[in-house]
Amino acid sequence: MPNYSGVWTLTQQLQAVAAGNWQSPPIPTGLFAGGNTGAGVTNIIDYVVISTTGNATDFGDLAKACSAFASCASLVRGVFAGGNDNTTGDLNSISYVTIATTGNTTTFGSLPTIQSRLAGCSSSTRGLFGGGLSTGSLTNAINYITIATTGNSQTFGQLTVVRSYLTACASQVRGVFAGGEGASAVVQNVVDYVTISTTGGALDFGDLTVARYALGGCSNNTTGVFAGGVASGVASNVIDYITIATTGNALDFGDLISAGYGVGGCSSSSRGLFAGLRNASQVNTIEYITISSTGNSSDFGDMTIARNNLAACSNAHGGL
Repeated sequence: MPNYSGVWTLTQQLQAVAAGNWQSPPIPTGLFAGGNTGAGVTNIIDYVVISTTGNATDFGDLAKACSAFASCASLVRGVFAGGNDNTTGDLNSISYVTIATTGNTTTFGSLPTIQSRLAGCSSSTRGLFGGGLSTGSLTNAINYITIATTGNSQTFGQLTVVRSYLTACASQVRGVFAGGEGASAVVQNVVDYVTISTTGGALDFGDLTVARYALGGCSNNTTGVFAGGVASGVASNVIDYITIATTGNALDFGDLISAGYGVGGCSSSSRGLFAGLRNASQVNTIEYITISSTGNSSDFGDMTIARNNLAACSNAHGGL
């Protein structure tokens, strides 16, 4: 059997699948899907190999162009939920891709209501989608799916605060939701958490270092990292972090190269990537951090097109 350990190219991974030589863990692949280009929304999905640096490559297309939606992933599947297509409005659709094979999304099921500006996270088996706008009103609802199957989402519980434009990350045990814009446009610093394998309401975890919304989140199994967003009405370059297994306030991690909001985050066990932010305009840059060591982000490469309010996920994040 060929040795596909270490850093794979996606071509090597596809060859391994075709030859029946699949080995775990797979190549750490990050997906960046959809988003707002400034001229409209896009259906483009890009991918990168997280353990390298370089520009993104085209993966396929979403069934419908949209922005302000959520994503989660297992080792095998990337799942996208909700969003706004800038034409008919908010969506309730859930779709998925098989990360090891490039291509377009396939229908998974539906959220209970049309919903946008929500956040997603997952374990290896279960995906959670929380918060956002539901039929035009702020919600604190959390819904869940079983990633390996297809079907409509089911009720999980509620966040501690209604809010939209929040972000999320996970360990193998906990899902964490952070930040957002709450009632009366009050910007939130709240961080709350759930136990992914159960159902029920979220519990208070602590606070972000700076209240902000439209931020990006990612994690390995121990550390959650939150970057960018809008704070006090302006784009933020703040990166802060938490230890997921504990509770308490976030701590300063470092700074993004560029302040921005509408950020998508994804990760491997060692690296976090942030992409698709906007300040004066949308940009195509991807930045990365080493999760185990605090410090400022570094340049990774570029997405195929500039956009923000995209969805990002990976097959190597902290929930797996």
